Amino acid sequence: MMNKKEYQDKLEAQIKEWQAEVEKLKAQAQKKGAESKIEYKDRIKELEQRVERQREKLDAMKEAGEDKWEGIRKEIEKETNEIKAQIKDLLY
Repeated sequence: MMNKKEYQDKLEAQIKEWQAEVEKLKAQAQKKGAESKIEYKDRIKELEQRVERQREKLDAMKEAGEDKWEGIRKEIEKETNEIKAQIKDLLY
């Protein structure tokens, strides 16, 4: 199992990757038709909010003591799975 610092570094890298994916999705949104473009942009905005919440949880984890970070990690992992699924859905 990863220690707190390793997990934080991994999550930091994951958040950067998601941010790059969001930018790619925004570029794809420009190619959509008017009606689907609006829906697509709404879904991208929701994704951006989820990524930002992960950033906030990462910040909370950095501040948390060794006894509390595991609880935050569980919340992060649940949201991570949902973000990955949402990105996959938007890309394909």
